[in-house]
Amino acid sequence: MNRRCFVVNLKGLIGYGEGLVLQEKAFDKVVSGKADGILLLLEHKPVFTIGRSGGKENLLVDEKYLKTAGIELYETNRGGNITYHGPGQIVAYPIFDLKNWKKDLPWYVTCLEEVIINVLKDYGIKAGRKPKYRGVWVGDKKIAAIGIAVAKWITTHGFAFNVKVNKDHFNLINPCGITEFSVVSLDDFVKDVNFDEVMEKVRDNFSVVFDTNFKEASRKWLESN
Repeated sequence: MNRRCFVVNLKGLIGYGEGLVLQEKAFDKVVSGKADGILLLLEHKPVFTIGRSGGKENLLVDEKYLKTAGIELYETNRGGNITYHGPGQIVAYPIFDLKNWKKDLPWYVTCLEEVIINVLKDYGIKAGRKPKYRGVWVGDKKIAAIGIAVAKWITTHGFAFNVKVNKDHFNLINPCGITEFSVVSLDDFVKDVNFDEVMEKVRDNFSVVFDTNFKEASRKWLESN
């Protein structure tokens, strides 16, 4: 199928609220038929987000502490529990109309996991899945969290992939509500990780896994009517 798909690589640190607005802009473009899919790639300012399954009980500090630490807190409509986004982490928001791929959510989430597993393979790291927990794992350590939302078969939210992230921030929560396992970052395995290079590999692997050629587009295009 010849799909019209675009990738927007957003520069600088993006606030979480700003990211939600940009997802809405992308959703509007896809729902109105201006694109079959739009992939947003970005880094967020430090934030904890709580998904539809809740997760406030997995926040281990009070909101006053978060303010002092400069970490925002948001409740969102994505699936999953509490998670962290911040600098040094690649966040991918695929706003895809699955009617142009496959109307199958487990398939879609498996594809998101596959993108990261393939990137890690490029660095000689063997990653995989855990039957009970969605996301990408290196052994018993989680390197990427996934949480999605879907309306009219159009996806929002996506994944957060730890590249050179501040793991101290993860100690302030039980990530995804999981207490028996910990988190890990690509720079734990690879010395002098080049963030831009990893971002490029993520984009390339989206093309491979979703069998689609993504054209580069600007933020200006994204925000235009």
